[in-house]
Amino acid sequence: MDITVGTAGHIDHGKTTLIKALTGIDADRLPEEKQRGITIDLGFAELDLGDVRVGFVDVPGHERFVKNMLAGVSGIDLVMLVIAADEGVMPQTREHFDICRLLNVRSGIVVLTKCEMVDDETLELAHIDAAELVQDSFLENAPVVTVSARSGIGIEELKSHLKAAALRPKPKWDDRVTRLPIDRSFTVKGFGAVVTGTLGSGTISEGAELELLPERRQVRVRGLQVHGRKAESVFAGQRTAVNLGGIEHASISRGMVLCEPNVLEPTQTFDAEIAMLGNAVKSVRSRQRVRVHIGTVEAFARVSVLSSDGEILPGATGLAQFRLETQIACVSGDRFIIRQYSPQVTVGGGRVLDPFAERHQLKDFERVCKRLMSLSANENDLSAQVLIHVEATDRSGIGFPALQARTGISADALVDAINDNIAKQTIRDASGQLISNFAFAKLISQARSIIGEFHDRRPLDNGMPIESLRDAMFAYVPATIVRSVMHELEEQGEIVIAGDIVRLADFRTELSDVERIASERIRAVYNDSGLDVPRLGEVLDDAAAVSGVQVGQVRRLLQLLVDAGEIIKVTDEFYFARPRIDALVESLRARSAVTGDSLIDVAQFKEMAGISRKYAIPLLEHLDRTRVTVRAGDKRKII
Repeated sequence: MDITVGTAGHIDHGKTTLIKALTGIDADRLPEEKQRGITIDLGFAELDLGDVRVGFVDVPGHERFVKNMLAGVSGIDLVMLVIAADEGVMPQTREHFDICRLLNVRSGIVVLTKCEMVDDETLELAHIDAAELVQDSFLENAPVVTVSARSGIGIEELKSHLKAAALRPKPKWDDRVTRLPIDRSFTVKGFGAVVTGTLGSGTISEGAELELLPERRQVRVRGLQVHGRKAESVFAGQRTAVNLGGIEHASISRGMVLCEPNVLEPTQTFDAEIAMLGNAVKSVRSRQRVRVHIGTVEAFARVSVLSSDGEILPGATGLAQFRLETQIACVSGDRFIIRQYSPQVTVGGGRVLDPFAERHQLKDFERVCKRLMSLSANENDLSAQVLIHVEATDRSGIGFPALQARTGISADALVDAINDNIAKQTIRDASGQLISNFAFAKLISQARSIIGEFHDRRPLDNGMPIESLRDAMFAYVPATIVRSVMHELEEQGEIVIAGDIVRLADFRTELSDVERIASERIRAVYNDSGLDVPRLGEVLDDAAAVSGVQVGQVRRLLQLLVDAGEIIKVTDEFYFARPRIDALVESLRARSAVTGDSLIDVAQFKEMAGISRKYAIPLLEHLDRTRVTVRAGDKRKII
């Protein structure tokens, strides 16, 4: 059983000394730290308690190094809130404690250090001071252990509490993609680049191919260690060291994320829920520049508060968009800390709701906030989260990769959540593009209406060109959804698709008396002409003169006959009656059967059909297109 424990507390309250008393390891590794006697950067140590292994992250207590403290505390299971008995609660004690609450750390131990330096009365005051600080918080009922790192008082008791905490059930993260926020990077002679961090979710195995975000660098896991021991695999919650191949140490920095390849995406804009500290020195306002600490990274950002007044007051909660100055890797649900740009003080924290947000207009705030509040309320319901994200894409839908990058849900868990929604008939899978049933039903209704309106405008047309329908309503809709809409309408028997034409199933072309006269005239001209047909303009003018119908309307009547298969278009100028083309094909095949020769040249074709070259070449090209013949040099082969 593994547990990651982070320290928190004011400078010089004995955090590093306490860890050394527990583990025998001095977590201060930098020469400057040893020279100045203060912790500057993160330190690490391990404690083996038999069936429990504790990984410690020692954080600096000085206010100037809160940035480093935040990089270490983001992935811990438990916090040791260290308070020196001789000083009690101090400013950084409060700030570190506030940070733990904002990051949703759920368990911890209060440790009163330096007990050998105070009398009983002062120690009692320290207990009262600590109790007042943690009242109504996750530490209200936490163990309070009095220790002396120098004499060893309370150390064994503290170990017992750490072991008990490790054995308590922890939240499972097996429904999330693999992510390791990097808090340290260095090189080992003979091995190359090594990174360390607390595995936030998923697993990493030796030999695995991974990706570094936000740089999108592909790397390979050459080796793994947990608590200094070689491991074949590591699991969520374990502090681990990963030896990476395919990259130099100089290319890696704190704040990067090691994750499954081609799954997550970097972002620079996200929507979030904010909780302001009651003692925050200032409110958060739109256009304010702030420091955002998420995972192990610090990023500068501009805030856009999603409310009409553009402000979230101290002690209040609200919704806001963060526009970062650099790319980061985050997913829905990630916690973060907000600090003022200057002076650098913590003012609040939040939770990412939509990691790939678009910029919002004031008129859209109400709709956007409703969706974000729904995401917040359904934080632990994967199926509900999936539905909300799919609904937000409306008619465009969303593909599986984009949905996974947005939610950070593992492939198996995401498939289950999608299938749950499909079973509830809230979303549908349109050949890989997910769309809400509500949006799909609107597309169905709109398509039906647009086709009907086309019939009303063009009653003589046999149907609406599918391209025209796409232009009218599917301009920004993925092709997979377009096909699904058309297939659904066809399956329901509501439309008929004939080639590149679509019409309502109950649509019938009704001709007036003069239109019927024109149609009959077109038929008669082409049937009587055989293969020696007049040009198109002559046919149209003749039918118009006979019937009194306008030439443009006669052209649409001809198209009706083409759509019905009675007339065949060979070129833009020459049309033929279908019986004449069918008879020509029969004659060709009969000639081949009688002569035993399947080849025919242009001269032979002209003689057989009794036509001039003007018609022979277009007809032969038509027969090639319809696979009656195929070119063989300067001849055609009858097939």
